[in-house]
Amino acid sequence: MTIQNNSTHTTLSWQDVLRTLPSVDALLRHDILRPLIEREGLQVVTDAVRQALDTVRGQIRSGHLEAVPTDWAQHIDELLHAVSRPSLRSVINATGVIIHTNLGRAPLSEAARRAIADLGNGYTNLEYDLDEGRRGSRYDHARTLLRQLTGAEDALVVNNNAAAVYFALAALCQGQAVVISRGQLVEIGGGFRIPDVLRQSGARLVEVGTTNRTHPRDFADAIDDDTAALMRVHASNFKQMGFVTQPALAELVEIAAQHPRRPLVIDDLGSGTFLDTAAYGLSPEPTVQESVAAGTDLVTFSGDKLLGGPQAGIIVGKREPIAILRKHPMARALRVDKMTLAALDATLRSYVRGRAVEEIPVWRMISAPLHELSQRAEGWRQQLANVGLSTSVQKGESTVGGGSLPGETLPTWLLALDLPRPDEAAACLRRASTPVIVRIQQDRLILDPRTVDPAEDATLLNILLTLKDDTW
Repeated sequence: MTIQNNSTHTTLSWQDVLRTLPSVDALLRHDILRPLIEREGLQVVTDAVRQALDTVRGQIRSGHLEAVPTDWAQHIDELLHAVSRPSLRSVINATGVIIHTNLGRAPLSEAARRAIADLGNGYTNLEYDLDEGRRGSRYDHARTLLRQLTGAEDALVVNNNAAAVYFALAALCQGQAVVISRGQLVEIGGGFRIPDVLRQSGARLVEVGTTNRTHPRDFADAIDDDTAALMRVHASNFKQMGFVTQPALAELVEIAAQHPRRPLVIDDLGSGTFLDTAAYGLSPEPTVQESVAAGTDLVTFSGDKLLGGPQAGIIVGKREPIAILRKHPMARALRVDKMTLAALDATLRSYVRGRAVEEIPVWRMISAPLHELSQRAEGWRQQLANVGLSTSVQKGESTVGGGSLPGETLPTWLLALDLPRPDEAAACLRRASTPVIVRIQQDRLILDPRTVDPAEDATLLNILLTLKDDTW
């Protein structure tokens, strides 16, 4: 039996090569696999051996006679390593897209990560009132902080903003009319369309105005005895320019208040922010506090975008409609777990302390000084140039991403690598022990330090240097 196979099989047929392969039992009994069996267990190694043999047999039948491993132990060890690797992994985001939807959106702050670790280590008072010694509500944990930060009368947290919008419509507007501007019948990522959500919730869509212009009178004229709500939807991932107009939120609140029906006013902010984006060189974005102050009944927004926390849908607003939501059967289906609440609590406390820009990664990236980005990019360039890689530092642009501030960019400094096969290099970086995600621009590999945590710099450079030796 051949365990170490050094033959190239150039003079054999594929049937002859198949006959040289060891059996499953022969490999398992051999000393070369004993360390793997002791480490991983017999069943795991047996499955890996069968998979390895099946793969090699298929390659040989396809004419790849060289597919026979020269070292079965190493081949199976590599296979075990690939199989045991978690599917969900940490990556280094060097794309310059701050809230990258495909990369998990907002990275959590150190305080949020620590809160998850601490509360995941044992039991918690998730639904237990420590003062009263009886059952409590998981929603109370974020409620006080959200009221404090937004000025709202009440707050509720569900699992994402799409769920928050659907929940509000289904619980409060089912079988009734919801009036919305045609210019706000948007579709966001994943095919999530506001008209579809309205129909699925059981509410009846009433479109008013035109694609580019809707006036307050359009809403006022559309209200009847069947109207449950007036709704504003933030255009999260596109921007209208030119001859356009939409009613101010305060105007919708006034229209609703003047009508005997007194329909609700629901504001879907999408991303939602507590901070003034204009202060950081970006276009003004409506804040949650402004929406609440305008008198809106319900405001919905995401927890994992500009807020910089975990995935969550946050509903703040008037006491009466939120009380209905809290008692609705759907609240249980959409509830969040203790890890989400722990991370959200820690994130909100950074805002309460006035430390959001320093502590929350999204805002740290948005506010990163240009000279610091230039220094980091230049430091990367020097280290890579020392090993012969053709690199340069150039001006560029970062984007906020994640359906936030569409079309908005921030100036940055980029590291550009001149490589003969940039696509292959990018693929190699994605396969690294810590995957690195980059972008390709004008046939050059581009890395933006804005979205790379400074603590990741050493790891990033080590991966680039290692792959240079092995591949480039």
